[in-house]
Amino acid sequence: MIPKQNYYLNETRREFLKHTGAGIGALGLASAMNGNLFAAPGAGPLFPRKPHRPARAKNIIYIHLVGGPSHLELFDYKPELVRRNGEKCPDHMFKGKQLAFIREHPTLLGTRFKYHAHGQGGLKLSEHLPLMGTIADELAIVKTVRTEQFNHAPAQLFLHTGFERFGRPGIGSWVSYGLGTENRDLPSYVVLITGSVAGAGNSLWGSGFLPTLHQGVEFRSKGDPVLFLSNPKGIDPGSRRDIVDGINFLNKTALADVGDPEIATRIAQYELAYRMQSSVPELMEIRNERTATLEAYGAKPGATSLANNCLLARRLVEKGVRFVQLFDQGWDHHSGLFGSIPNKARQLDRPVAALIADLRERGLLDETLIVIGAEFGRTPMLQGLSNNRAANNVGRDHHKEAYSMVFAGGGIRGGVSHGATDELGYAAVEDPVHIHDINATILHQLGLDHERLTFKYQGRQFRLTDVHGEIVHGILS
Repeated sequence: MIPKQNYYLNETRREFLKHTGAGIGALGLASAMNGNLFAAPGAGPLFPRKPHRPARAKNIIYIHLVGGPSHLELFDYKPELVRRNGEKCPDHMFKGKQLAFIREHPTLLGTRFKYHAHGQGGLKLSEHLPLMGTIADELAIVKTVRTEQFNHAPAQLFLHTGFERFGRPGIGSWVSYGLGTENRDLPSYVVLITGSVAGAGNSLWGSGFLPTLHQGVEFRSKGDPVLFLSNPKGIDPGSRRDIVDGINFLNKTALADVGDPEIATRIAQYELAYRMQSSVPELMEIRNERTATLEAYGAKPGATSLANNCLLARRLVEKGVRFVQLFDQGWDHHSGLFGSIPNKARQLDRPVAALIADLRERGLLDETLIVIGAEFGRTPMLQGLSNNRAANNVGRDHHKEAYSMVFAGGGIRGGVSHGATDELGYAAVEDPVHIHDINATILHQLGLDHERLTFKYQGRQFRLTDVHGEIVHGILS
């Protein structure tokens, strides 16, 4: 009797994979979707990972005020600067300094706005931030932030990636890489934009050399919530499922052939996009929020605004999205400073106060770190002609020596002002804080050691904070 021929002995490798559910490729997909499949912890690119240390925060909402608002009109009151308004600035503030647009020896420009003390800590805020004043005891203001870049795009990159040139992962991608996500139906890192995109573009939320699954995904409040997420005409959900299955079968086969982890990332992205077709539209619809909630934020269904995005940020962290980044354009005041700041401050004041109060009411503030900052601040000197001081066309130039950032929630000690600038608001004289210190502190609150959160690329280990960075303990509870 002739024994039966073993069918698989005559098969090609691809045929074998086809009949065995793509073999190693299927395991690659499974490991991409389930970090506990193999012994190595965190094997899946988005599966939740344990932090290095006990975390004070689980999620982060990061609000970037694009353009660099004047800290002198919002957070850092300088009565001496007001008193010396119109005087020539001291030589040490101009000679030999890097300024973006000021060329001739400028005059000092004091603010025209009043400041008021708020809360038990007496935190001083501009008169144009009255609602943030009502939650002042939740806020910590770092007044001595220093960056190394004085033009928008390089400074934006430096703030978010720790490096002034393109190609590095943004902080949201580092957090996604380090911690994964707790919602498999949504990205770990979501971006919401008001106005035009910042000068450095989508590199601010790019994954750089990290797996691309960790890059930020832009959500929109009008039209399709995510570009190209909707099915094209003639494609129903069942057909879409078949397409995704077919594409991922090919991807799994390629993964088995070459073992490239980026293919596993691509498989996970297709699966996530399919699930997002159901989860995202419902999440982005704010009409079912209480009328009182919409009014508190100043949000309007169907609108594109910072108010809407702050409300959406709350909904996202409520669903377990790890990192939500809001970009709000319109803070670049080289002119029209005193006419524009009140309007932009109103757009910031109401939704931020509502967001913090809303998170507190829902029991989410203690686990959600809120950061409000920008790429740099503004000079104490006037940009424009000195004989136009009374006109609305005066402004301030880019300033990298010292500016303010605001923190709340997530283990932050509220009602405090950290550090001090000199009497003219030019440079730090007490507790200077570098951008790397800011990023080290953010990671610390999420339970991540900024020196251990590394990725090997081009033969060496990279990290967000480059080769230095100190935790700002003065704002931590």
